[in-house]
Amino acid sequence: MEREAMEYDVVVVGAGPAGLSAAIRLKQLNPELGVMVLEKGSEVGAHILSGAVMESRALDELLPDWQAQGAPLGVQVNEDQVYLYRSQTSAVRLPAFAVPAPMHNLGNYIVSLGSLCRWLAEQAEALGVEIFPGFAAAEILYHDDGAVKGVATGDMGRDKRGEAKDSFQPGLELHAKYTLFAEGARGQLGKELIARYDLAAGRTAQHYGIGIKELWQIDPAKHRAGLVVHGAGWPLSEHGATGGSFLYHMADNQVAVGLIVDLNYADPYLSPFEEFQRFKTQSGIKAYLEGGKRLCYGARAITKGGLNSLPKQTFAGGLLLGCDAGTLNFAKIKGIHTAMKSGMLAAETVHAALQAGDQGRSELVAYSNALQSSWLYNELYSARNFGPALHKFGTFLGGAFNWIQMNLFGGKMFFTLKDETDDHSQLARAADRQPITYPKPDGQITFDRLSSVFMSNAAHEEDQPVHLQLLDPQKAIVINFREYASPEQRYCPAGVYEIVEEASGPRLQINASNCVHCKTCDIKDPTQNIRWVAPEGGGGPNYPNM
Repeated sequence: MEREAMEYDVVVVGAGPAGLSAAIRLKQLNPELGVMVLEKGSEVGAHILSGAVMESRALDELLPDWQAQGAPLGVQVNEDQVYLYRSQTSAVRLPAFAVPAPMHNLGNYIVSLGSLCRWLAEQAEALGVEIFPGFAAAEILYHDDGAVKGVATGDMGRDKRGEAKDSFQPGLELHAKYTLFAEGARGQLGKELIARYDLAAGRTAQHYGIGIKELWQIDPAKHRAGLVVHGAGWPLSEHGATGGSFLYHMADNQVAVGLIVDLNYADPYLSPFEEFQRFKTQSGIKAYLEGGKRLCYGARAITKGGLNSLPKQTFAGGLLLGCDAGTLNFAKIKGIHTAMKSGMLAAETVHAALQAGDQGRSELVAYSNALQSSWLYNELYSARNFGPALHKFGTFLGGAFNWIQMNLFGGKMFFTLKDETDDHSQLARAADRQPITYPKPDGQITFDRLSSVFMSNAAHEEDQPVHLQLLDPQKAIVINFREYASPEQRYCPAGVYEIVEEASGPRLQINASNCVHCKTCDIKDPTQNIRWVAPEGGGGPNYPNM
C-alpha cells in the first residue's frame, strides 16, 4: 500500500511548549498559513512531564491576555526554600542571600506542564492549527538535494516480526516548505538531524539528567500552596553522583516531588529510581508525604548541556527547537519559557522567509541571528558555566563557584568552563565498584518499579515491533553484562530491561510495554547499543497532569 501524502506550509513535530508556541505564533502572523502539529502521545500532554516552576516571560509575549483566557497558571510561588541534605535526618537550609540568583522563584508559577500544553493546544486550534495526536513522526523525508521535505508517521498494525497484520495501515507522509522539530529531550529525529548535518560540530558533548517525579495528594494541614523547595546532596552524594530535588506545593492539596539525577554518574550499580525512593525518606520530605496518597508517577530525560552544547539549529528545510536542541537554562532549572521563545523565534523566521517569497527548502540562517539577538541567548550565555562548574567541582565547591559567578558577576565571567565528556562514557567497570543494596519499598512512601509504571498509565500495543532496538545483541551480554553488570536494569526507571538466566547463559529481556519514553537508555548505555525509536502512535505513558 502506498503512503498518502498531505501538503502544508509548516509541519511541527511535537506538541510541547516549543512546538505549540511556534504553531500559535505562525498563525498570529499569517492566519492563511497551513500549519500542522504532530504529537505521538494519545492526546496533547499525555507524554509531557516537567517539575515545573514556570517563568511567564515567553507566555506574556505570545499570549499577553493569558490570564483572562484561563491559562492554568493558578499558583504563584510565595516562598522559596533551598536545602543541602547531609543525610536522611540532617539538612541545612541556605539563607536567601546564599542561593545563586537565578534559582530565586518568587513571582514564578507552579504548573502542570501537561495541563499548560493542553491549554496551548486549545489556543492553537482556535487559530486554525491542525493538531494530530496519536501519530508518531517515525521518519524524516528528504528532497533529492538533501533538504528536509517533511516527515512520515509510523506504520500501524505490524506484528512483532514486522509483518503486516489485518489491521495494517501505512504511515502518512506530511510534506512542508519547512519542518520544525520540537520532540523534547533526545528526540529520535533530532538525533538523526544532528548526525546527518553535523550540527554538533565544535560544540561540547551534550549532557542530560533523568527527572523522576510523583504527584501526591497530601494532608491539607501540611499543604502550603505556593511553597517551592529545592535541594541537593543526600542521597546521591553517598555514591558520588550529583543532581537536585524538588517539592512543589500546587493547588488542591497536591505536591509534586521529584529527583533529577545527572547522567554523568560513574557507579554502574546506582539506580536513579531507587535513589528517588530514598530521597522521599529524608525527614523533611517524608513529613509532608506521610498520610498522603500517590496519584501519578513518571520520568523523563532533561537536556541540560546549555549554550556550550547547543547544536546548530538550522539546516535546509527545517529548524531544531526547544529541548530537542537543548535550550533549557540549567542555572534556573527551567526550560519551558526558553523552549517557548525558541518556537516563537522559529515562527517569526519562517514567516518572514515565506512572506519574502521563499518556497521552502532553504537554510534559515536568519534564525541564528534572531536567537543571538534575543533574551534567550543572553540567558543561556550567562548560565553557560553553571553546569560545567557542578560537573568539575561537585555540589559544594561548584555551588560556591556558581554563587560567585551569578551573584557577583551576573554570569558575565571572562572565561568559559567546558565539560567535553559524554555522559555514557563515564560509567566505571563493575569490578571497580561494590553493589549497592537498596532498602525494600514500604508501599506507603517508597514503591517498586512495576507499581510505579502502573501509576504512569503506560500502555502499548503488545504485538508490534520492539521500539527499543539493540544494534548488536551480543554487546548486551559480552560487554554490558560482564563489564558493567548490566546497568540498563538500574538506570531504566520503568523495569524495561531484565537479565534472564537460561540454560545457555544470561539473556537480556526487553519489556517494551513498560516504557515511559524517558529516553535514558538511549543516552546512558555505555556502548551506545540501545536505539530508542517511536512505537505505534498513542503508545506510552498517559499522564493526566504531570
